[in-house]
Amino acid sequence: MVRVPVPVTLIGRHLRLDPVVAEDIPALAEILLEPAVYESGYAMRLRPETVAEALVAAREQYLDAPACDGRGQGRVVFVVRLLTDSSLGSAGEVVGTTSLGEAVLAQERVHLGWTLYHPRVWGSVVNPETKYLLLRHCFEDLGLGRVKIQTDAINTRSAAAIGRLGATREGVLRRHSRREDGSFRDTVVFSVIDADWPRVRDGLLARLESGWEDLH
Repeated sequence: MVRVPVPVTLIGRHLRLDPVVAEDIPALAEILLEPAVYESGYAMRLRPETVAEALVAAREQYLDAPACDGRGQGRVVFVVRLLTDSSLGSAGEVVGTTSLGEAVLAQERVHLGWTLYHPRVWGSVVNPETKYLLLRHCFEDLGLGRVKIQTDAINTRSAAAIGRLGATREGVLRRHSRREDGSFRDTVVFSVIDADWPRVRDGLLARLESGWEDLH
């Protein structure tokens, strides 16, 4: 049975994904203020100039998102939280956010996206474990058949990270989405389907087991 995404908690070895709550907004606003985020191609929105602007943006983007309706509207927003103390930070610290949205139950598909991490956790276990937890949830709990993951074509770092997950690159949607500055982005689209999941799952688990992205 295929089910619509709803707020749940997903727990891994290093991370905990929780539904976003109001208390998480200051930490997400802090990430939105990081200059490195925008230098690497996070270009859909402009960088807030003040803490107050960042708080408003974080609330609008992450707390006020409508719930998934199963017909392509709404999303479930998660905060990515460290499970234990490590060199990445303290247990319970919010280091990013990601979402499941645009779910169409009749087509058994969902979009895994709206992902943002603090620069200090780039290249760590955070992204592969986050994606492992969400993909496992999509295929094994929700019964979905297709998960789309996409990024701005100028964000080569993000595209490379998606490729390392084992997702299949499907192509580029040219002049696809308008950025906040009025320009249009080309969107690079990847997917993982149910037939891919065993291979992708095993690859992600191998990476996490081997310490390819080193936590310490």
